[in-house]
Amino acid sequence: MASAIAIHPSVDHGVSRGAENFQGGTLVCKCEQNPVRVTVKAQCAHNHVCGCTKCWKPNGALFSLVSVVSRDSVTVTAYGDKLTVVDPSATIQRYACKVCGVHMYGRIENQKHPFYGLDFIHTELSRDTGWCAPEFAAFVSSIIESGADPSRMGAVRGRLKELALEPYDCLSPALMDAIAIHASKTAGVMEISVGSGGEVP
Repeated sequence: MASAIAIHPSVDHGVSRGAENFQGGTLVCKCEQNPVRVTVKAQCAHNHVCGCTKCWKPNGALFSLVSVVSRDSVTVTAYGDKLTVVDPSATIQRYACKVCGVHMYGRIENQKHPFYGLDFIHTELSRDTGWCAPEFAAFVSSIIESGADPSRMGAVRGRLKELALEPYDCLSPALMDAIAIHASKTAGVMEISVGSGGEVP
């Protein structure tokens, strides 16, 4: 049954709403001693479960839980010397703890990228409550690349819909529109200002 599918611990028992006027919190890695701490001084946006093979996820989860914040709101506040970039060739530079392996944040350094100015975070690493609720599921088919049984994909999508997490095999329409708008502006097709780098679309 679709209800038996475990998506991610943060949503398996229902999606919690975000808190109004929430101003961020602290992300902490899984190390028992000297954990890396990253302070985020803003509410996140576009929170979602992601099926791609690059994002960090807890053991046993089919999906990761990812959202974005302005990079200006993200600061490493403890044991930053334990961080390393997982894949220097990747578009998103994912900074992970060298000891426990948890990804603390992801950053795009390419100033021409549509999401430049935004950092990717995993709000489950925070004990603070009030982060915005997950809104959709991205790259659902990609969980097959991580070993998920293709015959269960119908049940997986069914469970996502039960949780009101609309499944997509790309990003959400709002984010895909943001990418297209950026491409249009870069090509000179669109001249109307629709936001700048560092603003959460």
